[in-house]
Amino acid sequence: MYKHPDLDRDSMTPKEALKVLLEGNERFVNNVKRQHDMLNVRDEIKDKQHPFASVLGCSDSRTTVELIFDQNLGDIFSVRLAGNIASRKAIGSIEFSTAYLGSKIIVIMGHTNCGAIKAACDHYQGGNIGEIIRLIDPAVEAEKTVLDPKDRHSKNELFVEKVCFHNVQCQMERMLRYSGIIKTQLKTKKVGLIGAVYNLTSGVVEFDVDNAQI
Repeated sequence: MYKHPDLDRDSMTPKEALKVLLEGNERFVNNVKRQHDMLNVRDEIKDKQHPFASVLGCSDSRTTVELIFDQNLGDIFSVRLAGNIASRKAIGSIEFSTAYLGSKIIVIMGHTNCGAIKAACDHYQGGNIGEIIRLIDPAVEAEKTVLDPKDRHSKNELFVEKVCFHNVQCQMERMLRYSGIIKTQLKTKKVGLIGAVYNLTSGVVEFDVDNAQI
């Protein structure tokens, strides 16, 4: 019967949870996937969920986190919004996953060639998309190495890439600013927080270890 991770999820540390994700992504990149016994796992978790990781990712159809990290049903609590924005509702969802479900690590994951990032780079405001752009704008403003206004747009791949990395950091900061629950869990080492960017071409998830709280 499929059981993963082998460690007791209650005693699992944030570092151990990150290791499971790293190993899963390596399998995904190399197209070596674990055999997932969906039927047995589905039966095991029908009454209670206990994800070991929470991911705030983008809604992009190419960024399904369970596939990228080669995990099964019930392993990852996934919150997905365009631009991986830490809206108040997204933050509340992540709080639920750590405070009530016992997730050990929070990953805020952007990805290359992100449409929401491109829209923010072009200051798009149509429809309800403007609310998303407003939360990405600080990342556009944070990018200071591309100075010429003529280069600060979605067709400049380097600019888009840099804004993407800034956005992950901005959403992490926003989550900490509005969540006393998560800040307390980080201080007590019950939960870890790390940013990441998924590369659509290589399949590799690049984790920002230097700015992680684990």
